[in-house]
Amino acid sequence: MAQQVFPTKSNLMATKRSLALAEQGYDLMDRKRNILVREMMQLIDRAAGIQDRISAAYAEAYDALQKANIMLGSVGEYAGGVPVECGLRLSTRSVMGVELPTLSLQTTSPLGIYYDLESTNGTLDVAYLKFNEVKTLTVELTEVETSVIRLAEAIQKTQKRANALGNVQIPQMQKTIKSIDEVLGEREREEFSRLKVIKAQKEKQAEEA
Repeated sequence: MAQQVFPTKSNLMATKRSLALAEQGYDLMDRKRNILVREMMQLIDRAAGIQDRISAAYAEAYDALQKANIMLGSVGEYAGGVPVECGLRLSTRSVMGVELPTLSLQTTSPLGIYYDLESTNGTLDVAYLKFNEVKTLTVELTEVETSVIRLAEAIQKTQKRANALGNVQIPQMQKTIKSIDEVLGEREREEFSRLKVIKAQKEKQAEEA
């Protein structure tokens, strides 16, 4: 249904300008959506790869830990010397106006061996390094999965706005322009007919004079 706009040439020009802006906005939103979808799909693939690496690292870590427990007895006493991470460092990057997180571990000490090498063996080293790898990968996976969620939300909002333009506002403006064109065209035809009648009357009067 066309919008109720008084059919004048100025309103026709104003509606045409609004339509041009709306179509430009629709194109921009469509490009934004495509870029966000492409970014999200890349991150989904990346997340799957990280998850596979986490699973493999966990399997190797637990296998090494089990061997260390068998060879050394309980290895819990060695865990006390390993520094505890204090938290995460958060920054952001922007993709088409969508803020995505960048996470990294806030380490208190550099990666190293914090237990007595003479009373342990290589199986404990492997377990320690693999669990550290799992920790690092888990932070990376959290970053990627959070980014995917934010991108999905942004894509949904962008699609909703694009749909409002493409399915409601733009068609309404097109109908309004058509309606005004029809009314103005009818007025011009009526005015032309009126002028023809006036001209004919004047010519007749001139002939009779």
